[in-house]
This record gives sequence, C-alpha cells and structure tokens, in this order.
Amino acid sequence: MRRWMALFIAALAIASGAIAQDAQLRRLESGADAAGWEAVGRLNIGGAGFCTGALIASNLVLTAGHCLFDKATGERIDHTRVEFLAGWRNGRASAYRNVRRAVIHPDYAHAGHASSEGVRNDLALLELNHPIRNGKIIPFETAARPRRGAKVGVVSYGTGRSEAPSLQELCSVLAQQDGLLVTSCSVEFGSSGAPIFVIDEGRAQIVSVVSAKAEVEGKAVSLGTSLGAPLARLQAELVAQRDDVSPRISGGTRRDTGAKFIKP
Repeated sequence: MRRWMALFIAALAIASGAIAQDAQLRRLESGADAAGWEAVGRLNIGGAGFCTGALIASNLVLTAGHCLFDKATGERIDHTRVEFLAGWRNGRASAYRNVRRAVIHPDYAHAGHASSEGVRNDLALLELNHPIRNGKIIPFETAARPRRGAKVGVVSYGTGRSEAPSLQELCSVLAQQDGLLVTSCSVEFGSSGAPIFVIDEGRAQIVSVVSAKAEVEGKAVSLGTSLGAPLARLQAELVAQRDDVSPRISGGTRRDTGAKFIKP
C-alpha cells in the first residue's frame, strides 16, 4: 500500500499547477443552462441516498458500482428500488425511470471503503424499465481515456447541490495509473458515478465516472475508472443476465483491500 501511494503522489507532483487553473463549479439552474446535459441525472438509491448517472443508450445508465451497496451494512441494494431522474432540476425531471436490471463489474470488490483495487473496477450499468426516447434527452457517447494533461469536465449532483446539476467545464487529468484516472475535478458526496467528459468537435463524450475523492499534498483530487474494456465487459454481463432464466446479482464480492480513499 505504501509503495502504491508513493507512486500515486509522485505522478501528481508535476501537475500541481493545473489545479489552480480549473474552472469553478457552475450550477445549471435554468433550462438554458442545462440544455445538452439532460442525459445526466440523479439516481435515488432506495430512499437511502443518491448518486449521479448518465445515459449512454436510451435504456442504459452508467454509474459507479459502489452506489449499489448500502453504506451502513455493505449489502447489495435491490436495484428495483433505484430510480433515475434524467435532468433533475429544482423538483422536476425531464424523465423518470425505474431500473429493470443492474450489473456491477465482476472484478469490483466492495470493501466498505474506496481502495485502489476497488476504484479500478468501480463501474455499474443499469438497464431502465423503459427506454428514454425524448428528443431533448440525448444519450452520450463514450471515448477512450484521455492522456495526462488533457482537459476534461464533469457534471454532477452533490451534497448541498442535490436539486440541480453542477458543471465544471474545465479540470485536468493529472495521472493515469493501473486503470485509474486521476483528475483535479471537484466532487462531493453524491457525485459518485458522475460522468467525466472530453469535448470532441463540440460533442461531450464520457471517458470515466467518478469513483472516489482523495487528497494529495493538501489538494483535493478525484479518482475514476477508465472505460474501454471494463465497459465492454459490463455490456457482455448485461447480455448474459438477460439470457439467464434465473435471476441473479452480478458482481460486487465483499473484500477488504488496498489504500483508503473517500467515496463521494
């Protein structure tokens, strides 16, 4: 663990100046402000809290795996008690959907705290009970992970800003380590699962989701998993679950491993 943390801190040291140049969070208060971001929504988790998620298809929401575990007991939450509120803003959503199926990355080990191993596979895919086909709510594409130094953005809900999404238009990729994406983006409790974007020719594409926050030399950083192969594996797991005649819960073995971070 100490060796991993040493490498982690060394990777961030050269990027400390990038944090000071980041944009501030901007609350998407009005319809005009939120235009184009309606596919990001709040996930109400069984009446016990909330996370952030984003549509990547008309019936699929990408979020963090640990959002589907009860913080107090560590037990897997019944996914049918999860509701996706697309574009939730000031008491109203652009669409409301319940969850039909949920898969967590098979290698994600829920340990009750964030760890390097956990963050690496902290990804879940939710299948909605009905697709969202609304000309205003356009699912996001995904893209390969960006390089260190790349500019990214994040849209999230969080403690103290749970009633409307907030956009941070400019933050930086500080490091990549063993499938982890380390950024300077501002996150808070409730931001788990929030999409991290790059902008390509005017289009926002998801490159990671927020898994945890950490602190290095007094500066806050956020941690997320890379997509690519992990997302492809989740999609395959979802197909397998559809074909399975017996209901099952996929992923999320409980195990204690790794260095501790904070789950937002």
